[in-house]
Formats: sequence, C-alpha cells, structure tokens
Amino acid sequence: MIEPAMTHEPLTDGRLRVVIERIRPSVDSGRFPLKRVVGDVVRVGADVFTDGHDALAVRLGHQLPGQADWIETDMEPLGNDEWGADLEAGSVGLHRYVVTAWIDRFATWRRDLVRRVEAGQQTQVDLQIGAQLVDDAAARAPGDARSRLLEIADALRADAGGAGVGLALDDELRALMATCPDRRFETRSASHELVVDRRDARFAAWYELFPRSTSPVPGRHGTLLDVIERLPYIADLGFDVLYLPPVHPVGRTFRKGPNNALTAGPGDPGVPWAIGSDEGGHMDVHPELGTLADLRTLVSAAGGHGIRLALDLALQASADHPLLREHPDWFRARPDGTIQYAENPPKRYQDIYPFDFESEDWRAMWAWFRDVVRFWVTQGVRVFRVDNPHTKPFPFWEWLIRDIKSTDPDVTFLAEAFTRPKVMYRLAKLGFSQGYTYFTWRNTAEELRTYFEEISRPPVSDFFRPSIWPNTPDILHEYLQLGGRPAFATRAVLAAMLAAHYGIYGPAYELAEATPREPGSEEYLDSEKYQVRDWSLDRPDSIAPLIRRLNQIRAAHPALQSNDRLVFHAVDGADLLAWSKRTADASDIVLTVVNLDPQRPRSGVLHLPLELFGIDAQRPFEVHDLLNDRTALWHGEAQEIALDPSETPAHVYHIRPALRAEQRFEQYQ
Repeated sequence: MIEPAMTHEPLTDGRLRVVIERIRPSVDSGRFPLKRVVGDVVRVGADVFTDGHDALAVRLGHQLPGQADWIETDMEPLGNDEWGADLEAGSVGLHRYVVTAWIDRFATWRRDLVRRVEAGQQTQVDLQIGAQLVDDAAARAPGDARSRLLEIADALRADAGGAGVGLALDDELRALMATCPDRRFETRSASHELVVDRRDARFAAWYELFPRSTSPVPGRHGTLLDVIERLPYIADLGFDVLYLPPVHPVGRTFRKGPNNALTAGPGDPGVPWAIGSDEGGHMDVHPELGTLADLRTLVSAAGGHGIRLALDLALQASADHPLLREHPDWFRARPDGTIQYAENPPKRYQDIYPFDFESEDWRAMWAWFRDVVRFWVTQGVRVFRVDNPHTKPFPFWEWLIRDIKSTDPDVTFLAEAFTRPKVMYRLAKLGFSQGYTYFTWRNTAEELRTYFEEISRPPVSDFFRPSIWPNTPDILHEYLQLGGRPAFATRAVLAAMLAAHYGIYGPAYELAEATPREPGSEEYLDSEKYQVRDWSLDRPDSIAPLIRRLNQIRAAHPALQSNDRLVFHAVDGADLLAWSKRTADASDIVLTVVNLDPQRPRSGVLHLPLELFGIDAQRPFEVHDLLNDRTALWHGEAQEIALDPSETPAHVYHIRPALRAEQRFEQYQ
C-alpha cells in the first residue's frame, strides 16, 4: 500500500480544536501593518468556531509599543461565528494584536445546566461534574480565590438539591472561574501589527517652497534665516507643515541652467536634487543657504508657529558628491568607465547619479542612508518627503523605516511616487506614512469620484494615506495652464475638502503661475528647480485668501480631518461634483459642491441622502455656506445649485444638526 504524501505541516497538537479565521482589519492577512493615528479606536473582528456545540472563550490581545505583556479584552459574539472587540490606538508606535480562543468547559457546563433545570431534569451528576471543574480551576487560582473555589466545589458535591444549583449559577462563581480559565488547548492567531502615527500623519496641510527664493532682496540667493521671515505668512494661510526641497550642497559638474538648459552660467544655482559638492553631501547644508545651526533655528522658529519642518530625502548624488570618491562601488559604471547618470527616457538627468542598490557593498550603503536620516532627526527634523522611492528596492524601505521608527516612532515619511498603483500601494504597506496620488490627472467628475472612492475605503485605506497635491515643482497640469485663476481656486477646494492630507507648491500656486516651458509640457517656464525666483506675495490676484479660508474650515470641522465616511452625491448637471464628509455620530457634516468647469457657469439639482445625515425629510434644515458666510433653510432632498467660476467655484456647506435647525427655523417664523 502506498502511503499518501503529506501536503501540509503536521499539527503540533491535535487537541487544539478552535479555528480562528479572517482577522480584520488586516493588511494582506497580517503580512503588513495596519495604519491608524493616535486616538483611533479599531474594531477588530474575527471568525472563531469549533466542532460540536461547546461554548468558546475568545479574547483580543493587545501589546503596547515597547511592552512585553499583552492586555486582553473579551471579544463579544456577533452572530454567525463572528466575534468583535475594540482596540484603542492610544500611543504612537508599533502595536500588535492577536486573537486567542479556547473551549470554555465551565461556560459549556453552566449553559447546559441551565437548560436541564429549565427542562426539569435531574442535576445531581451535573453538579458533581461542575465540582470537578471548580476543583481544577482552584489549582490554577491565586490565594483567596483558590480558597473560595475549593469551598464552592465542596458545597456542590455536598448539596445535590436546589441550593447547589443556585450556587452553581451564581455570578460569583462565574466571575471567579473567569480569573483562571483552562487555556491548555487554546488556539492563538498569528500576531498582526498596527502602526499608530501622530494625528498629523492623517490630517495636515503642507506648503512647499524653495528657500533660495525667499530673499527680501530681488536677485539675491535666499537663506534658511530668510525662510524664518516667511513663517508668519505660511502660518497665517493655515499650513502646519513646511516642506523644503534638498538643502544640501549642489554639484557643479553637468549643472543645469534655467529651463533645464544643459549649460549653466556662473551664477546659476543648479538643481537642489543634484546633491553633493566639495562643500559636502547629504549631511551638510548648502553654504548659500546657511549652516546647520541656521536649520536648527528654523526648526525651532517653525515650531513656535505650530509648523513642523519637512526635509527632502533624495537618495542620489551629483558627480561631485564625496561618496563617488569614497565609495565608487556604490554607483553603476558603464563599459567606458563613466558613471551612469539618471534617466527616465526620454528624460535625461545628467547632473544626477543614482546609487547602485545591487552593489556588493549594499549593507554598508543601507547603513549610511540610515545614518543620513538619523542625522537629520537629531537636528530636530521629524518629517521627510522621500524623492522617487519607487526607484529603490522595496526591502530597503521596509528595513529603513522600521529601523528609524524603532527609536523615533513619531517620524513620518511621505512617498513622492507617481508610479503604477500597485507600486504606490506596496510602498505604503512597507511603512510610508502618506503617498502622492493621481489627483493631478483626475479632472472630470467621474474620474474624481471613482478615484477617491478607491483610496478612501478599505482595503486601501487600511494602509494607504493619500496626500493630494494640485501642483508640484515638476507638475503644472494642463487644467491649470488653460483654466486661469478659477482653475487654481477649483483645484484648491477639491484638494482641501476631499482629502484630510493635502499640500501645495507655493507661492506658485496661490499666485496662479500657469505658463508652461513649452506647449504640451507640464514643466513650469522659469522653474525654481533651475533658478532663483522673486515672488510678490501681496499681488491682488492671489488666491491666498481662499486658501486661508479653506484651511480655517478644515481646522474647525472634525468631519474634514479624516477620509472616513466620504460619500459622493448625485447631481443632475454637467461638470458638477458633490460630496459630503461627516463624523461617526453625524454631529459635524460638511457638504461640498464644485463646478469643475473653470470657464462657464454650471447649474443642476443636487440629491441628498437626508436619512444618512439623520435629518427628517419632512422638516427644514439649515445650511451655512462657509465660503461666503451665508445661511439658508433647505427642505427636502433635492436642491438647486448654481456656480459661476468667475465669482466662486464651490459651495462648502455646514449642515446643522437637526435639533439646531428646528430651533433656528422657529426663529424665522
């Protein structure tokens, strides 16, 4: 007889009868951490069952960051073998959670005893069985509980009548038995991880600027100290993160000139991402920007305005970087002996050399990159925007981010990865706190609705936090080029109201910089990437007042501070997009309607799900337009909407709670 081949690992103990399946929420069955922010409550669910009819005990184990012990919470049965319990994300760091379950013989015995009593059956033998269960528990119980359990066991044996049944079903015994369960044959799920970040990992408004363009003297190279003078302006606009492109020395070999010219003049500053020169590399500050002490001063000054400083982490080098002399094997040589510069055909970046992540010395190179991040963390920087992370190996990012967060769990990383969706999502799973998105290229109502429904709902939202940018120094979309000032206003409303985490590249954005380098290009003419620019921040056509108001609205309304419960609403009208966000208890509801056509007025009928908002369709309710400070009473689910982009591209309504609306209605009578 031929023995069947083993197709799976043998059981370690065949007496483990409980099955635990489908733990949720979970990212790739626990391969990657779930993401939340401080204060979130995670509803953990699992399918837990066993053979037969025995009662189960199911617990959720929660291990806090840096702790060895597990905190256990009873999971409650939800029906159909589903169980649930809440886990509080109370601290920043790496949490773990598991589900454990076992046959609860005492609960099974007690349940069956109740049924026998109700059926009028004899219980003498059952009390003897119960006494043995209590005796066994006493052997596991501490001190006073042990003594009391032994007393109860003796009483159960001695009294086979009604008193024994009463004692068996008393809550005291159930409570005592719960302190010392028999867990010899418990089933334990694999450990799942939960990364809890600061609240601003989910809700923040970023402002990007080039320090070299902040000088009050036209034509002079700006400094980090000049950026300090710009902080009141940025804080007044309501931004809470200031992001700076690389602040390191810039290479001179193959330095680019204005508008990406291959030849630079003697005064051209070059591209900040071409990092490294005789003045230093990734752990140095460009001399024209200032010193490390200046950067620390900027970090402190920004904090005084409620602003965190974010630095660019660009793992690449210029031809002049000291590493090319110290570690030439960290770069890829071509057959003629020259170093391979960066390319993304047809684009060529002659002033930038990528690192060779297949170098034989890759371990030392990884460690050096980690040292770079730790260096800036010691300077007070806790936020990094990572340049092109999708061009570096996935295992590297998983290692680096986990290593940094093991000692500094509040550090966050934004992935600048305009690449394929699965690659973007993989980076998020590996640890990036947020990621850039395709928002820039989603311009119709259907495109926006479909895309935001994808990125704001599980399973994607369990690991990917979208960061929405209507422009960057590399991207000036055709919509902005052709739509004029109304287009900039429209995209600002979309970014700020659709997403909890967004940013702009300024002052180009608020000043509606819209001229491309050439037709069909998304590159800016006279881009700051290649030259110093002077900006007139007080121009009368600036949309800074709108941006300021949007950030004020975001700060005042909890509904806008997460992407949960984002719902799009039907609108009978071309180029109109409507959506709402609300808190879990619907105490705060914000409804936004945008005209996506920056050149023509649009109108239509908006259909609202009043039941979802907790509003009685038979009663009027109040809406307050937060952009123009006007209040109106609406009645019914269908509302006429009209938007002229030359006046305002959007309505942002705060829908008042029903009770307040009724009270206000009485005032109108």
